[in-house]
Amino acid sequence: MYRFLLKPKWILFHVLCIVLVGTMVQLGFWQLHRLQDRRSFNSEVTERAAMPVAPYTDVVTPATDPDQVQWRRVVASGTYLPDEQLIEINRAQNGAAGVNVVTPMRLDDGTVLLVNRGFAPSPDMTNAEAPPAPTGPVEIEGRLRVSDVRSFGEFTEPEGELTQIQRIDIPRLAPQLPAPLAPVYVDLVASKPAEPAGLAPVPDPELNEGPHLSYMLQWWFFSLCVVVGWVIAVRRSIGQRRKEASGALSAADGRTVQGSPLPVDDEPATAPS
Repeated sequence: MYRFLLKPKWILFHVLCIVLVGTMVQLGFWQLHRLQDRRSFNSEVTERAAMPVAPYTDVVTPATDPDQVQWRRVVASGTYLPDEQLIEINRAQNGAAGVNVVTPMRLDDGTVLLVNRGFAPSPDMTNAEAPPAPTGPVEIEGRLRVSDVRSFGEFTEPEGELTQIQRIDIPRLAPQLPAPLAPVYVDLVASKPAEPAGLAPVPDPELNEGPHLSYMLQWWFFSLCVVVGWVIAVRRSIGQRRKEASGALSAADGRTVQGSPLPVDDEPATAPS
């Protein structure tokens, strides 16, 4: 009755179901890990953003690991270097395409700090068209950020000096700046004197869990559907074979009865007197 399960097409069906279930379960765990990473990120941002605003030089020292201070709020003072300004292209904010204007600032200790001054909703903006940075001594407050890394699908930055960039890649930009470059950059929050109109501050990161929980449950539900489908297919095949076997047995019994003589009553029927 069950030997059909070992036929080649059934073996292929079993293997396919096992592969699908295994793949979907792994995808579910992958989404679970991404959810855990997102929760850890949210906790990190919330905890560090709640720390008191501190001087840049107190937070970032030669021994500082940039990853350990990202999202801290700091204050720094210095002078912008407008001739070294950069335009970060292919940005989007509040549904609008545009650019970020990144202007290096020479700090009081001589170090250069990249400052993301904000977003301009003008995808084709050039350095000449960007709102000018405040001149003279400037005091800023902002969020510390680590160097951006190339993500999948982004082009490699060309060789030579850049005026347009796709990401704030600190090691890539360091050779073209006139002084040692800080290992972090700053998303500007406030400035004294104030920034001119035309730039919107880069918003805080979104602290949500994203769709990872629902995706995890969906993948595991799909894997359960495959298991249920396999059980239904096997049970239907077994039921069909039992039905065919029962029909064949009934037909065989009918042929035996038809070929046998009927029993005969030898005693004559007599009417009651």
